[in-house]
Amino acid sequence: MPPPLRVHDGALGALKLLGLVLMTADHINKYLFNGTSDLAFNAGRAALPIFCFVLAVNLAREGSMEKGAYQRTSMRLALFGMLATPIFLLLGGLLFRVYPLNVMFTLLAITRVTYELDKGRTGVALALGLAAGALVEYWWPALLFGAAVWSYSRKPTYLAALVALASCAALHTVNGNYWALAAFPVIGSVISMRWPVPRARWLFYAYYPTHLLFILLARIPMAEAGYLFFL
Repeated sequence: MPPPLRVHDGALGALKLLGLVLMTADHINKYLFNGTSDLAFNAGRAALPIFCFVLAVNLAREGSMEKGAYQRTSMRLALFGMLATPIFLLLGGLLFRVYPLNVMFTLLAITRVTYELDKGRTGVALALGLAAGALVEYWWPALLFGAAVWSYSRKPTYLAALVALASCAALHTVNGNYWALAAFPVIGSVISMRWPVPRARWLFYAYYPTHLLFILLARIPMAEAGYLFFL
């Protein structure tokens, strides 16, 4: 049996902050500078696996079902995903200007899939994952990665570890490279230490639409100065 996954709360907080930094740099590069920085783009590929890891580990905690963790997380992700949607659409770069749904809905789909797995309804979880994966950012690889981390957190197996690795590598179909795999050594190094970082439960939820709004507003003076945006 592989080793159990033991993660201190402070490490999860540190990972969340790191994910926010990587995501912000990636979005600034994408939406303000037309994706001209390879460094920001490549580093940003690790943000999604980090967020999925933090979410999955939190949902896999003992008593999550009884404490209503799935329902609370689902409502928060749905709320802030909807708040971010108009800004997300205005920033552009989407297929037919509306597809896919933003990453908050990706995390929402992971939450609902793992909820069904926790209830023992594997068939429902599979059907839900297949349907939701077609609608959200990062598609099925992200959902499979989150479910695999959740499964490993509950009961460490080599199969769950292999699925997590393979699904993370499969993000190549979305990213065009394998830099998402860089999340593994980053996560491994962070969770090996205790970090004095408090659990800021609302930080990620509020930050996501807020930082997109600031990026959108920053485009106004840049456009007035003659800068061209290609999304």
